[in-house]
Amino acid sequence: MNSSQPSSGLPRYGVAQLNEAIGSLLERGFAPRFLVDATVSRPQLKKGHLWLTLCDGQASIPAVIWASQLQKLSFVPEEGDGVVVVGKLNFWATQARLTVQILDVRPSLSAVLRQFERVRSLLEPEGLFDPERRRPLPPWPRRIALLTSVPSSALADMLRTAQERWPATRLLVVPIPVQGLVEARITAAIERLAARASELELDAIVLARGGGSREDLAVFDGEELARCLASCPLPVVCGLGHEDDTTIADLVADYRAATPTAAVVALLPDRQAERITLTQHRRHLRQLLILRLQAARQQLVRDRQRLEALHPNLLLEGQRQWLRQQRALLQALSPRHLLERGFALIRDQQGNLVRSITVLTEGDCITVELSDGRLAAEVHQRQPATAIQGRPTS
Repeated sequence: MNSSQPSSGLPRYGVAQLNEAIGSLLERGFAPRFLVDATVSRPQLKKGHLWLTLCDGQASIPAVIWASQLQKLSFVPEEGDGVVVVGKLNFWATQARLTVQILDVRPSLSAVLRQFERVRSLLEPEGLFDPERRRPLPPWPRRIALLTSVPSSALADMLRTAQERWPATRLLVVPIPVQGLVEARITAAIERLAARASELELDAIVLARGGGSREDLAVFDGEELARCLASCPLPVVCGLGHEDDTTIADLVADYRAATPTAAVVALLPDRQAERITLTQHRRHLRQLLILRLQAARQQLVRDRQRLEALHPNLLLEGQRQWLRQQRALLQALSPRHLLERGFALIRDQQGNLVRSITVLTEGDCITVELSDGRLAAEVHQRQPATAIQGRPTS
């Protein structure tokens, strides 16, 4: 840098020299890379480069994302988006123009939450978050699809947990991107699985992503993904991020798990617990069988006793006893029995039984029947019972 030193002691520059001096000062005195929290204003795409303004309500500075870098970004900011920028200073000496060159950009938490609330307010009136529309999870799924990044610690934890809990369930691992502008790819993967659910014998889908910042989960706040999950014919379990993270996908899913591992736990039964349950059921069934056998034996004893009571010999003996009783009764009621006790039967000439003296007259012939024979007699006198009862006793 060349400058003349006037007699006043002040340095003297040409315009180009001044700009070069400023650029050199910025290069020496400023960090090569830095973070900026800002809001995006007036983004414009020109010749493949994205020009925009970073502001915070008090100040602003121009910024640019070169086309080569723009293609690598997973998030492209729009008007009003809150962002966290990784950048460096660009100073054009010819125009003394200062610009932030953006190397990477991510949505800030405020922008993510604003997007979350926007989609939530849009879908909630349609009933996509109603608990009544959530389907029950299959008790013993034959096969489940795991949609997550491959490889990842989340996938490793889910595979290990599935093997420990219920190895009988088959797992279909479907690799998907889980960060950036990948909502369309995740939606397409879910739609392909839904179309082949019967062919693949799928009973449920797990959408999972391991831990990270809330900003990293912004892809799961998309409206398109939410509608895809709501229309999926299979139960969907979401295990996204940490327990405190809630996305739109979590609200639409049939079951929200705190973590990817918890999603597998929610879907698969615990074989140890099932073994205990089966043991208890076996014991209960054994006791039930013993009680039923005892009841059957008691019923057999009662049936045997009833059959024995219906044996023909017993029936005949019963009939004989009844006949003997009837015979004794008949004998007790037989007129012959009365005759043996000293009574007599009197019959008129026609053989009719005489029950009253009024049917007889003096001179009538009668027959007196005793126990050992009959007597022929003639009525000489009739004497009413009142006259007999009034006669004094001797």
